[in-house]
Amino acid sequence: MALNHFSAAPFTVSQLNYSIDLQAYYLQQSMWVDNMVERNTLIRGGVVLLALFSYIISSVPAMSYEEPNFKIIKKTDVYEVRRYEKRTVAEVTYGAEDSGFRVLFDYISGANKDTKEVRMTVPVTQSKEIDMTAPVTQSDNNGQMVMRFFLPSQYSKQNAPKPTDKRVRIVDLPEEYFAVISYSGFASESNFIKHHEELEAAMARDGLIAIGPPLKATYNSPFTPPFLRRNEAMYSLKWD
Repeated sequence: MALNHFSAAPFTVSQLNYSIDLQAYYLQQSMWVDNMVERNTLIRGGVVLLALFSYIISSVPAMSYEEPNFKIIKKTDVYEVRRYEKRTVAEVTYGAEDSGFRVLFDYISGANKDTKEVRMTVPVTQSKEIDMTAPVTQSDNNGQMVMRFFLPSQYSKQNAPKPTDKRVRIVDLPEEYFAVISYSGFASESNFIKHHEELEAAMARDGLIAIGPPLKATYNSPFTPPFLRRNEAMYSLKWD
């Protein structure tokens, strides 16, 4: 059984909340910083050195983030199949002009009817929104993006703080099976495409059937050295 983590709270004078908010901010930056620096070798080298230096001397305490519970059902040289327990997410659908992360971060920072802070968990996941009757290969055809924050395990749709922003949806997810490939390096779109295509090819060889678009799971901030980062590409599976 594996345990996954995700914690965040708003900026306050409290050292704990300050460090959590920084972690959440850094995680947000990794979603666009990595795409920028990967295109420029000089910038990439500088970011790697800065990340390593920051990692060594950073005064921000290391945080422990809750993750959804899962059990590894199958493991190969390329990927593993995980069975995830039921869990609850806050999700938002957004386009290129919007920031899904900002909307969800505002929700867990108190933009809810209880004005309650909700501890963040990892990973943050992103996927294309598509008609689920369409082939997975059409997942990039003008689809809106869907971003999810996994809520701490004590929450369900019934008791999670109610969002004040109508764009935020609280969803109870059923038990699900996923094929997952893990990789280090930048959390860029090109790195994600490379690995979800590798995963898709391995699944095809093994006769596994995806029932949705690939998910990008991000766990670390851009201040984590690329070789120490944990990124994942995931496909939801039809599993008997």
